Amino acid sequence: MADNLSDTLKKLKITAVDRTEDSLEGCLDCLLQALAQNNMETSEKIQGSGILQLFASLLIPQSACTAKVANIIAEVAKNEFMRIPCVDAGLISPLVQLLNSKDQEVLLQTGRALGNICYDSHEGRSAVDQAGGAQIVIDHLRSLCSITDPANEKLLTVFCGMLMNYSNENDSLQAQLINMGVIPTLVKLLGIHCQNAALTEMCLVAFGNLAELESSKEQFASTNIAEELVKLFKKQIEHDKREMIFEVLAPLAENDAIKLQLVEAGLVECLLEIVQQKVDSDKEDDIAELKTASDLMVLLLLGDESMQKLFEGGKGNVFQRVLSWIPSNNHQLQLAGALAIANFARNDGNCIHMVDNGIVEKLMDLLGRHVEEGNVTVQHAALSALRNLAIPVVNKAKMLSAGVTEAVLKFLKSEMPPVQFKLLGTLRMLIDAQAEAAEQLGKNVKLVERLVEWCEAKDHAGVMGESNRLLSALIRHSKSKDVIKTIVQSGGIKHLVTMATSEHVIMQNEALVALALIAALELGTAEKDLESAKLVQILHKLLADERSAPEIKYNSMVLICALMGSESLHKEVQDLAFLDVISKLRSHENKSVAQQASLTEQRLTVES
Repeated sequence: MADNLSDTLKKLKITAVDRTEDSLEGCLDCLLQALAQNNMETSEKIQGSGILQLFASLLIPQSACTAKVANIIAEVAKNEFMRIPCVDAGLISPLVQLLNSKDQEVLLQTGRALGNICYDSHEGRSAVDQAGGAQIVIDHLRSLCSITDPANEKLLTVFCGMLMNYSNENDSLQAQLINMGVIPTLVKLLGIHCQNAALTEMCLVAFGNLAELESSKEQFASTNIAEELVKLFKKQIEHDKREMIFEVLAPLAENDAIKLQLVEAGLVECLLEIVQQKVDSDKEDDIAELKTASDLMVLLLLGDESMQKLFEGGKGNVFQRVLSWIPSNNHQLQLAGALAIANFARNDGNCIHMVDNGIVEKLMDLLGRHVEEGNVTVQHAALSALRNLAIPVVNKAKMLSAGVTEAVLKFLKSEMPPVQFKLLGTLRMLIDAQAEAAEQLGKNVKLVERLVEWCEAKDHAGVMGESNRLLSALIRHSKSKDVIKTIVQSGGIKHLVTMATSEHVIMQNEALVALALIAALELGTAEKDLESAKLVQILHKLLADERSAPEIKYNSMVLICALMGSESLHKEVQDLAFLDVISKLRSHENKSVAQQASLTEQRLTVES
């Protein structure tokens, strides 16, 4: 065979120049046979012989041998080491020219050759890009789209594969294809050729690649992709095929318009069916599919319109089915159920309806099952749902009397920052304007000590911020001397003073209001801590800083006046020449700030 191949390559060099078609065809057949028997070895010989350069001159539209030459190039380009030599031999430009041929076999082999040269090859893609190959292929896809005979479907499959290899994991080439309008064409292909497994698969892989790009989502949303994918999904029995569709659905469903289209196309019913079929299975594939289906369900509920459509005033079949996941024994379903409730709980109407219909008890039962050695993701999801449900004012008292605080406090010993973060947020929502509950929690020494500890969690900014906010909220909503004493004794004052310097105006404000209450109700108890935390210097800075928001300036002045009752703090105020800063604020554009500046100036003048 080796001698035979060497002879063929020598002969080919001569016949390629003479262009005697019959003997040329014989040589090409011989090469194709050798490639079929040992592709790698034959490709190495072809490269070593220098014959690749000759192929460029054989790729001419009129020749009967053109398809065979393109086929040989397609075969050798299956080897990674042959792709750059094919580019260097100048084969791309004549191959791209052949894309204008009317001969179906020439088009097929040319598409294969270009697709294989582009596979994982920057040089190959770049050369095809410069020669303008992508646009010609997209034009072919458009014009051949409606023809359903097997030969045409094979060609369409090759062209789709070529575009995929051309653009795979290359954002700029994917963006180029999107700008050329490839998406509506591929969606149309999928609709017409959904019976053809190979072409369908190729379209799905192409969608999967393109859907990762943000710029593709709008184009997808303007097609009937949702309808086509759901239609295809309903037909699939095999796990692998469904998984391929899932891989396209997940990135597409990040777009709110597409979420709604998928809901309207009936995807949710398919997902619920999968959950029902797979829930009791312990097969790995089934467990994976259950997770994918329930995760996708939760994702669809992230869109406001799609969520509201599925809620159907709390009477919807989907909402009822999701509710049934919460008491399930399957952790994945418990998690998805709690996350779905958190997503449904994104407006007051839904929250009020759910609390009135017993959702809180279901979530508390779920949390109760995960206290000791619990599943962290389930804890986090259930707490997220409770936090959202506690936002409407009318729900707070109902949730407090249902015992939510006690259920949540069981997780105080958690060492997991995501759980700590949601726990803090839930408590803060529950005590908002609930004086009795705030006082009860604020006198809970264990809780306050844990908050003070978390106020120093520098590695977890979210937990640190929420701890500070809850400390402040306990004081602001309870206005209780006992709460202030508990916080002073636990070392919380310094954190509230630091919070007044936060980069978030809302947190600064909450800190200043809490500190003003401390100064008004328990100044003697807190005096030393306020001094060592350098509160007066901080207030001076806040008032002198032009960037401070009007409400920060206003509350800082209210606090200054409240501090006058302490001899040592009063002295600090005098030493820092506050009057200069405050007299300037009398002409502040904000009326409340200007009025408070006048009052504060009078107070400081009288006291000095």
